[in-house]
Amino acid sequence: MEKEISQAVIRRMPRYYRYLGELLDDGVERISSNELSALMKVTASQLRQDLNNFGGFGQQGYGYNVRHLYDEIGKILGLNRQHNIIVIGAGNLGQALANYVKFEKRGFIINGLFDINPALKGVTVRGIDIRMLEDLPEFVKNHKVDIAALTVPKENAMEVANKVVELGIHAIWNFAHLDLELPDYVVVENVHLSDSLMQLSYNIVKHEQEMKWEYALSHPNNQNKPGFFRELKGREGSAFNS
Repeated sequence: MEKEISQAVIRRMPRYYRYLGELLDDGVERISSNELSALMKVTASQLRQDLNNFGGFGQQGYGYNVRHLYDEIGKILGLNRQHNIIVIGAGNLGQALANYVKFEKRGFIINGLFDINPALKGVTVRGIDIRMLEDLPEFVKNHKVDIAALTVPKENAMEVANKVVELGIHAIWNFAHLDLELPDYVVVENVHLSDSLMQLSYNIVKHEQEMKWEYALSHPNNQNKPGFFRELKGREGSAFNS
């Protein structure tokens, strides 16, 4: 039985891969765990623990061979092979995905765009013709499809997901605002863009609070003045708790 790897570790692996790629571009051949962890703003212990889940890869007194580690993480992430993707929902988001050329550098090839809007039929996005959803079964019959990206309204997402699963596509990249309920043999990655934006909003509020406390602490003489904390509270809205 294979060791169960936590999702937190898996989420960090693409980041390691990206940073190692940048090091390769800069001509760096080897790097210590301390240097790599400092670059990525994680602890050296965390870095070693993450990599030890997959075998380690480092050498005592040498550190990590950047090319070797980059290639090995690429294999772990399945980037040593091509993944063919279709996008269902050829609106603004779907077309933006099709136009993002860096996917191809990672082996993700978008080879089909589908929609239900007749006005989009035949429109070309970076050399890919938009087809009607009714043409999907024939397309899947004649083309290898590994992943279906769904950029459809949430009220249509479940129906479309069931359709692609019935056609034998068992990996879904879901941008719809709905967590899909599908059989266990279907791999789903839900992408909720608004979740990321709300996390950013939280961090903005947190930063404002910290800045207000720094302001208060840097003006100790003012803290005894009547209305000081009331004035401080008003500087950044309701984020401050006095």
